[in-house]
Amino acid sequence: MENLAVFLAIAYLFLAIRQNILCWLCAAFSSLIYVALFFNVKLYMESVLNIFYFCMAVYGWLSWRSSNKNSSLGVVSWDLRVHLRSIFLISILSIASGYFLNRHTDAAFPYIDSLTTFFSIWATFLVAKKVLENWWYWLIIDIASIAIYWERGLSSTSLLFLLYVVMIPFGIHSWRLSYKESQHDYAR
Repeated sequence: MENLAVFLAIAYLFLAIRQNILCWLCAAFSSLIYVALFFNVKLYMESVLNIFYFCMAVYGWLSWRSSNKNSSLGVVSWDLRVHLRSIFLISILSIASGYFLNRHTDAAFPYIDSLTTFFSIWATFLVAKKVLENWWYWLIIDIASIAIYWERGLSSTSLLFLLYVVMIPFGIHSWRLSYKESQHDYAR
């Protein structure tokens, strides 16, 4: 099942880089598989995160689909202050969550698991809104995730996240070109 989830996750990223709406279908099925996988290795926040990913896959599908009826949803860039506030708030939430998990569960890596989970929620929202900066969040999240997945025996998933790290520059490049094109069209 892990290998199927990995395959679907790779398909999601390739399609997301190309801004193909089918990315959300792959994300939905991959997420459902990962809910169970992460729960079994005591990465509870990652399991909850994948429930969120499933919901965001539905939201992303609907968001991208509705925009395609009139015009495509364009890549945008958000102000640095928005990102700094978000980083601060997510860090505080992650510390509180990590503390709770550390005191009341047998969770593996409660603080890192919380950080990657809450930042992933934010980054997924940014993908659904086609915010260019999502890729930078994913770079940090994916690097941290490689180690915790490897440690928990999810070697295929760890390698998936290594592949994500390699693919992120292509996502940045592709989305940046789309962003510049939309800025050029807007200036007309």
